[in-house]
Amino acid sequence: MNLDALSAVCQSCGASLEQQVPLSALTTFKIGGPCAALVTLPDEAAVKTVFSYLRENQIPHRLIGRGSNLLCPDEGFDGVVLRLSGEFSERITMQDGIITCGAGVSLKNLCLYALEHCLTGLEFAYGIPGSVGGAVYMNAGAYDGEMSQILLSVTLLDENSEIRTVPADELALSYRHSIFMEKDWIVLTASVMPEEGSGDEIRAKMQDLLGRRKSKQPLEFPSAGSTFKRPEGSYASKLIDECGLKGFAVGGAQVSEKHAGFVVNRGGATFADVMAVCEHVQNAVREQTGFVLELEPEIIR
Repeated sequence: MNLDALSAVCQSCGASLEQQVPLSALTTFKIGGPCAALVTLPDEAAVKTVFSYLRENQIPHRLIGRGSNLLCPDEGFDGVVLRLSGEFSERITMQDGIITCGAGVSLKNLCLYALEHCLTGLEFAYGIPGSVGGAVYMNAGAYDGEMSQILLSVTLLDENSEIRTVPADELALSYRHSIFMEKDWIVLTASVMPEEGSGDEIRAKMQDLLGRRKSKQPLEFPSAGSTFKRPEGSYASKLIDECGLKGFAVGGAQVSEKHAGFVVNRGGATFADVMAVCEHVQNAVREQTGFVLELEPEIIR
């Protein structure tokens, strides 16, 4: 990879480039070696220019949001990690009850904006430590809500580096899945359509769900959130708990003693530690219950 050439491309369009940035600093799990380069993209022009260069030169790359659903290898990633900034992480607008925001906007800020305008439907996302783009990518959800319920459309960069708008019903949204997992498309902005509601009721629900998160989830330790997808017919945390796996640890990685659905970094955990814990849990649950648990966090390779 010619980082000098990439640096020149970035300078030409206002993007910034840093070399050898540890992925542990970019993810909520606090695990992972360095990426070859971290490129920060402030606007659509930079997105088009940099992605066109990376694709044309077949340079491995990965766009990440706030790093809350990622697991990164100890040896790092020999490619380019990209993040959205500027207008993508700050701009939220509303017209005719439709909220449009950049993919880099935090879910927390989107929820607070909806609350400010007495719009309901986003309360489930309050407390999810991710970006709007990441939430669309994985159809994030919690407490009986998910992005597919309120998402109207997405503006994206397609595989030909063209920017276009696609309605939500063409994004193959299902449980923790979207078309972005199969196609080389990049979420730039998302439009959601909540409903009118009572500000007091919206605020109360947001605070209730946040309180439930704090009381039940091991937020005091780094993690990637829920470690396993919900298997059809049961719940991962219930199965793991029934198998007596709470507290099981390898190195610095441990099945949370507070919530069995979380594998946490109790300090100094490596990628290998986390994978060893996850594989043990998957094997034990399959042998004892017959259920197959799939990892929810994506692995950067």
